[in-house]
Amino acid sequence: MKKIIIAPILLGSCLAVIFAAEEKAPKPSVPVEWRAYVTDAADLPLEKSPWGTLQWVCNAKLSPGAAQTVGLAQIYPGKTNVLHFHPNCEEVLHVISGRGIQTVDSRAIELRPGMTIRIPAGAKHNMANPGAEPLVTLISFSSGDRQTVFLDGREPAARSVDNSNPIQTPNR
Repeated sequence: MKKIIIAPILLGSCLAVIFAAEEKAPKPSVPVEWRAYVTDAADLPLEKSPWGTLQWVCNAKLSPGAAQTVGLAQIYPGKTNVLHFHPNCEEVLHVISGRGIQTVDSRAIELRPGMTIRIPAGAKHNMANPGAEPLVTLISFSSGDRQTVFLDGREPAARSVDNSNPIQTPNR
């Protein structure tokens, strides 16, 4: 008789634990039918480099058939990304926060929040952050398969990391 009473109680306890775990498990933020078109930055990795981070939110790899690449870039205070160019696409860079010195083909201009620059395909460029706060930019390229040539002869070692330290953007 005790076995008959204990079995349902034990089964009920196990089911309660399973249902509680399912409720706490993270659910994908984008419905399956939209995943070829919609990404959520919270689900995407960051690429960390000594100068800052890159997070790609749209490209042909994430969204097959995409004709553009879009990302968020952060340059740490006092750092500069590597001089490079894109042979197959132009780049549009919009400053969200911080300030930077953008160099394009040996000419430099200071960019502040709200400013946007178009960098032609093949133009040698990089960005320096002379400020005390991170420089955060939205970057877009006219190809879903952006190509980059680094002018120091090698691509900087970037490593993907989880999104536990996402790019910080100010609340507006």
